[in-house]
Amino acid sequence: MLILNFSHPLTPDQVKQVEEITGAGVAEVRHVPAQFDHAQPFAPQAVELADGCGLSPEEWQTTPLLVVPPALNFIAVTLLAELHGRMGYFPSIVRMRPVEGSIPPRYEVAEVVDLQAVRDAARQRRK
Repeated sequence: MLILNFSHPLTPDQVKQVEEITGAGVAEVRHVPAQFDHAQPFAPQAVELADGCGLSPEEWQTTPLLVVPPALNFIAVTLLAELHGRMGYFPSIVRMRPVEGSIPPRYEVAEVVDLQAVRDAARQRRK
């Protein structure tokens, strides 16, 4: 499995947590810095960000991927729209959370959210 990390670098422990949650091995973690220019439109920057992942059109559609989304919500949702277009479905994402009481602050993997399953379940609630 390939992790596309658009956030802070992942530690070996965090990668292990992902493997434990998913039951699958992580072959690679690709760190893709997500710094956007707030004075420019976000959609073209999301295209550049996705292009920076270095995946071919075929790889976007066939590689088992997990996404650690950017922390800024506006970048994250714009990027997810771009990824959906390239992949043909919503990717699963890794949600991080702070470790309670840790000094200095540390983060752990809270869950892996299957966004496509969330979307499919929501379709059942359409009336």
